[in-house]
Amino acid sequence: MKKVVTCSQMKLLDYGTIHNMHVPSLVLMERAALATAEEIRKYLEKKNSPGNLEKERILAVCGSGNNGGDGIAIARLLHLAGIHSEIYLAGNPDKMTEETRHQWEIARNYGVPATNNPVWDEYTVIVDGIFGVGLSREISGTYKEIIHSMNQTRAYKVAVDIPSGIHGDTGAVLGIAFQADLTVTFAYRKRGLCFFPGRAYAGRILVADIGIYDRDRDGSELADQAAWHLEKRDVETLPARPAWGNKGTFGKILLVAGSKGMCGAAYLSASAALHGGAGMVKIQTVEENRIPLQSLLPEAMVSCEFDEASNEKNLNWCDVLVIGPGLGTESSGKERLLWFLKNGTKAGKPVILDADGLNLLAMNPQWMESLNQQTILTPHMGEMSRLTGRTISELKADPAASAWEFAKKTGCVCVLKDACTTVADGDGSLYLNLSGNCGMATAGSGDVLSGMIAAVLCMYLSSGENRDISYKTALAVYIHGLCGDIAREKKETHSMTAKDMIEALPEVLKLAENLE
Repeated sequence: MKKVVTCSQMKLLDYGTIHNMHVPSLVLMERAALATAEEIRKYLEKKNSPGNLEKERILAVCGSGNNGGDGIAIARLLHLAGIHSEIYLAGNPDKMTEETRHQWEIARNYGVPATNNPVWDEYTVIVDGIFGVGLSREISGTYKEIIHSMNQTRAYKVAVDIPSGIHGDTGAVLGIAFQADLTVTFAYRKRGLCFFPGRAYAGRILVADIGIYDRDRDGSELADQAAWHLEKRDVETLPARPAWGNKGTFGKILLVAGSKGMCGAAYLSASAALHGGAGMVKIQTVEENRIPLQSLLPEAMVSCEFDEASNEKNLNWCDVLVIGPGLGTESSGKERLLWFLKNGTKAGKPVILDADGLNLLAMNPQWMESLNQQTILTPHMGEMSRLTGRTISELKADPAASAWEFAKKTGCVCVLKDACTTVADGDGSLYLNLSGNCGMATAGSGDVLSGMIAAVLCMYLSSGENRDISYKTALAVYIHGLCGDIAREKKETHSMTAKDMIEALPEVLKLAENLE
């Protein structure tokens, strides 16, 4: 896992490093510049033959804040490396921070050229050092014109820490934003580089270690409420599958899904659960779906009885419940959801509520009293809007806050699905998912996710590992995205279907070193 910070958390980390650990701010600035200059040099050397950089021209566009100081230092380092580099001071020189003024003086001492009227098309690389993560106002006037001119060039574009104009917490565009090919961000990834459109404006993102760490002198964390994003090494830590286990050992999933003429969602969710490692899957559905489901997925059991005795038997049998895919919102679906939600949560079973389960919950908000820490809700933005009464625009303005507030209010784990899916729980845990792609925006993708979440929960049943349910849920979301990325490589985004993600599961699960 890697930490993701807000702007205020990053300021706290900066302050702690400089004032508590006594690392001079100019040292941090120099390390930031070195990391960025090195990436630019790598790009230029890959583009050109060794030692043949005389045609390259670098322009560092710098504000008067510390982000501008980084840009000035980058230009100086590249200039001293023999690469033609210039500085364009876009900020007010009278308002320079102490560190930026110091960098300006160093650059002048080394004879780094400065320009007041750049001819933009003359440059092969443009470095954006205008605004940092602290920007909160909309860009207008001269700055807007400058960023527009930077974006219009054919130069390779590099952003320092974050593209100017991107909100550091939400990824929103503040009027206009620099469109980077590469963003070198420092110490930790910022939330605005996870959420779209900020993530798209950033291009390739590199997190550089410049000596800022989340520890104070007493060993305490300075940003203890930061978010996290998972990476492939987290998949490698999935529990091993015991050699002595049986199908019961590896988890039993009850899938309450499907209505008349709607068995596809149940099939996709059940198939994902089985391919994800669940030992047994039973689909509780209507009689009309029995033959299609048994034909499509003979590995799954099918139960079409809905009475107190049958329900109790199915509930006692299972380890995890998934409720909602293709369930419908008519009376039959409503009755099935209500029984299994109330009794499942009362029995302490993990319950994953998806699709029509969420729609029915929105239509019957009094049922939210049944939600608890073992309940996982997986709404997309439209479903979240119905659950909360907030508009999609309001939710998208700050997805992390939207998910966390809902989780805190209901006590559940909230999986707010979007281009960057957010997983939050009522205790303050927050995960931002960076895997996946736009090809996953296809019918059935959410059904596959619900099955994968159930499968990951089952993996931990026999392991004895005590991981938070929010972490296990976030890991399933990340695996789902990796499956989408593999499907994209094989099919490309326009042709992907939900089944392609299921077929990619074996390749993703091979990352787990001990998984047989």
